[in-house]
Amino acid sequence: MPEVASLTIFHVIISLVAIVAGIALAYGLLTLRRFDRWTLVFMVTTALTLVTGFLFPYGGLTPAINVGILCSAIFIPTALGRYVFHMNGAWRIVFVVGALMLFYFNCLVLIVQSFQKIPALNALAPLGNEPPILAAQSALLVVFIIIGILSVRRFRPALLTA
Repeated sequence: MPEVASLTIFHVIISLVAIVAGIALAYGLLTLRRFDRWTLVFMVTTALTLVTGFLFPYGGLTPAINVGILCSAIFIPTALGRYVFHMNGAWRIVFVVGALMLFYFNCLVLIVQSFQKIPALNALAPLGNEPPILAAQSALLVVFIIIGILSVRRFRPALLTA
């Protein structure tokens, strides 16, 4: 299964790049700055993360597959809002909310995978439903709700320069 190991490494690397780019994207939304290159990196690596996630051996419908399907459905209007409709009108909200949702799911998967793969974290939540992992997921959700509300209210790309 060396192909799966290589795919896993590639998938993890592009997922981490998407998260770093997502930090820049969210920072730009909050500080009223467009980071078009970071946004493009975020969108491309998020798309690659989605595609490579579906390349793993299929073992039936799993939470990972469900997240991949959901994120694919979010990705399409988000990309349209940014690159086809240039965030005009309601497409601004579609892009901001969609991009932050995609970033949230990338971070959520990072938390879940960290608790599964890092021994010290796994010792705190070996089943994946204990208070430490639930607290981390809840804190992440609260942070993203706050970022989302502030971003939708503040970010107006028509008033910004690239």
